[in-house]
Formats: sequence, structure tokens, C-alpha cells
Amino acid sequence: MSLPARAENVAVVRHAVAGLAERLGMDEAATADLKTVVTEAGMNVVTHAYPDGEPGLLEVAAGADGDGLTVAVRDFGRGITPRPGVDRPSLRIGLALIAALSSSFEIRGGVERGTEIRMHLPLRSRPIAATEAEPATGPPVPEATEMTVGADLLGPVLSRALTALAARRAITVDRISDAILLADAIAAAAPRGFTDGIVHVSVADRPEGVELKLGPMAPGAAADLRRSLALPDLGGSLETLADEVRTDVDDDGEYLVVAIAAIAT
Repeated sequence: MSLPARAENVAVVRHAVAGLAERLGMDEAATADLKTVVTEAGMNVVTHAYPDGEPGLLEVAAGADGDGLTVAVRDFGRGITPRPGVDRPSLRIGLALIAALSSSFEIRGGVERGTEIRMHLPLRSRPIAATEAEPATGPPVPEATEMTVGADLLGPVLSRALTALAARRAITVDRISDAILLADAIAAAAPRGFTDGIVHVSVADRPEGVELKLGPMAPGAAADLRRSLALPDLGGSLETLADEVRTDVDDDGEYLVVAIAAIAT
């Protein structure tokens, strides 16, 4: 779909994509999530992509993708540059909400280069009962929220997604603030570990807390990233803001893992 980036046209996109989801057999709860993320992504374009009064294009692509539906929302304007004081008719939660409701999402572009937000949502919002079991198709739905983000967008995306997921658990405001500080520091240094400038991140939301994982990276990149968190003047490191920081290694490369624990109940 290609149409003018106007608020009333976001409703057209929402209904069209919902019709596709219905045809693919997406259940009611998952369809509601789909309509929410499409609305948020579309309103980001309407509100932020083009200067006031300038006509702009809203482009949307959607299609079946393995076990779910992938939707890409694209603009050709100035990118994600939020303007203070704008009263936009959307849910006002933006990228954090998209991250929370999508099984994975990807952002490409940057300031003055347009932006594309690509989201994947599963067809079913609940486990399939044994009596309803169907043959598995496509890759499994990940347990964590997975993001592939351009280096220049990593800071705001990572901190907001981490905040939204941490808020689901018994994590204090102070600990969430610590996590944001640590996420900002990691975002500043992480792109050096990814040769293509695209950072791969997953955030797992578990009862025991939230776990942030960056990678795979080249050998030695995780150690370099940990060294960048040092505070030489204070004789410490920002790693102390997390409950655990470690380096994992598998056949694909190195991963930096940061855990923020929930309050024991």
C-alpha cells in the first residue's frame, strides 16, 4: 500500500492489514496486537516523518512469513525525530509498545534518510492445545523480543524497549533507571562490535527478571564492550548497575549478556 501520510489513512492501513490477518487465520488477540503496532508505526510516520504541511508518502508492505505475519511501515522523510509538544492521536507509547507486542521488530534508516519499521507477529497469541495441534511450519517463535537496529537508532530503541519489558516484572524504579543508564552506555559502544553497523539484540522477559543479550559479535568484541563500561576515574565500572554481566560464546560468535533481577517474592 502507498498512500498519503495522513492520520485518517492510518485507519485504512489498519483495516487492510487486519483483513489479511483474518485470511491467514490469525486469532483475535493476535489481530488486536497487530492493529495496535500498525497504528503506532503509522502514526509515527504521520507525526514525525515530514515537516508540517509537507505532503509525504506512507508505504506499507505485509505478508505471510512462516508462523505469522510480517509488516513493514516505511516513510521517506526525516526519520524518527520526535518533536516536543506534539499532541498526536495515537497511544503515545511508540516504539516501546511495538517492541512489547511484536515477536521481533527491526528499524532501518536514520535522520533525514527515512525510516522503515519491520514487525513480525505470530498468528496465535496463546499456546495451541494438544487437540488443536497443527504441523509446525517455519522457524519457531522466539522466547525473547529480538531486534535488529541501525547503530544511530540503538540508544533510544534499546532503552525504551528495555523499560517496557522490565515494567512487566517486580523491578523497582531505581533498578529500571540503572538499566537505562547501562543500556545507553552499551548502545554507545556496541556498534563497534558489529561490522555492518547493524546491531542484533534480544531482550528476554522472565519471572526472575530481564536479560539483555547483544550478538553474535566478532571474537574479542564482547570483552571490548565490557572494557568500555569502565570508569577509570572512579576505579569502577557501570557493570555494577546490573545483577550479572557475562560473555557467552557459541558457533556464531560472542554475546554480551546483561541481567536485571526482579524482586524476590
